[in-house]
Amino acid sequence: MAGRLAGKVAIVTGGASGIGESALRMFAREGVRGLVLADVSDGTGRAIAGELQSGGVDVIFHHLDVSQEAGWVELMCAVDARWGRLNVLVNNAGRGGVITRPPIEHTTEEALDMSFAINAKGGLFGMKHAIPLMRKGGGGSIVNVVSIYTVVGDVLGTAYAAGKGAMRSLTRMAAVQYAAENIRVNGVFPGFVETGMTKELHSKQENRNHRIGLTPLGRLAMPDDIAYGIVYLASDESSYMTGTELVIDGGISSR
Repeated sequence: MAGRLAGKVAIVTGGASGIGESALRMFAREGVRGLVLADVSDGTGRAIAGELQSGGVDVIFHHLDVSQEAGWVELMCAVDARWGRLNVLVNNAGRGGVITRPPIEHTTEEALDMSFAINAKGGLFGMKHAIPLMRKGGGGSIVNVVSIYTVVGDVLGTAYAAGKGAMRSLTRMAAVQYAAENIRVNGVFPGFVETGMTKELHSKQENRNHRIGLTPLGRLAMPDDIAYGIVYLASDESSYMTGTELVIDGGISSR
């Protein structure tokens, strides 16, 4: 049987670890025609791409700092040259803050600038330069990985929430602006996930206990828990969905 993503060409940013890596591997299993692992972690990214290539997947690694627009232009040129189209973009690359993730009065300009550069500008640049290539192929699906911190408040993550909040708004704007061209734009809203980005934060038992205590299911998510939702939104199974917010949070937002 053909996979759920058979024949599609996809880009996954932040694909060298965490949610991005899980989504990338699921995409490969679901039969993508072409796959781009975009990340700043060259060694790990190339190793994962090489592993998938050895399994018969047409995948390439592309070094990409999502906050730099010129890198996006270069990436789309590479995709167009290799496959001539783009069907799926997963804007997953993100950046948290220091381990303390302080409240408002202790949030620095540097932390805000970093969050907006990666969590907001990065996603906007991705959509900006993916849309013309998707239009060329008659449509596509953009999946933006946002955050439960744009739905609920907490004592942690102020700067991170601010940047992701911008991405939440951009997702809705793009969904309305490009729906007529069959370009769907949806957001995935993860709860608290065990990833490389959260490893140091979760290594402090008080932080881990705090987050588990907020989660009705009583555990932190694993990357695959989120990646399943990304696959669904990338596939034609969600063809009537755009501008939606797929919350995968273990029940946090239901409190």
